[in-house]
Amino acid sequence: MRLDFSPATPERWPDIERLFGPRGACAGCWCMWWRLPRSEWEAGKGPANKKKMRALVNAGREPGVIAYADGEPIGWCAVAPREEYSGLSRSRVLAPIDDEPVWSVTCLFVARAYRNQGVSTRLLAEAVRFARSRGARIVEGYPVEPASRMADSFAWTGLASAFVSAGFREAARRSKTRPIMRAERASGAKRPSARPRDEAGARKRRPARPR
Repeated sequence: MRLDFSPATPERWPDIERLFGPRGACAGCWCMWWRLPRSEWEAGKGPANKKKMRALVNAGREPGVIAYADGEPIGWCAVAPREEYSGLSRSRVLAPIDDEPVWSVTCLFVARAYRNQGVSTRLLAEAVRFARSRGARIVEGYPVEPASRMADSFAWTGLASAFVSAGFREAARRSKTRPIMRAERASGAKRPSARPRDEAGARKRRPARPR
């Protein structure tokens, strides 16, 4: 399956709306769970959380990357510098493991018809390329590693197996089912072009907006 990717730029907001749908991906979240105090997130479920995410996008913050299949938005991966996610600072399990600056992958969402087809792995690889093009050396994720099959709605930080397939390695584990995983670029490695390349090495073309 051919996929194209784009950062969440202001002109892509209608695509995020279409992908997330009326439920805001899940339970009115609009990918604000890690960004807000719990009470504010709860009170804002739905329209208020949507407004906050739209403000991030419209401000040019590019809070994630979008996957497209045939011009249709079918996947999302939230990635940003760790300090943008206040929820991580409140977690003992996901507390920083060192003083290195990192970018964090906090959420994955794939349209139902495209699940279990490797889209999450490709989104993760694209998130790493995106973060590195913005200067990141370490990209960190917080997947789940359940003992048995888990409902999609509870695996929104991704599955550890997808992170491994995308080149991440376990860096720490404070919970049996929640590793901290990292994709690291060696110090002194050449920074990639800001425009990522596809798997064949050609520069990616910007995916066309569906009409």
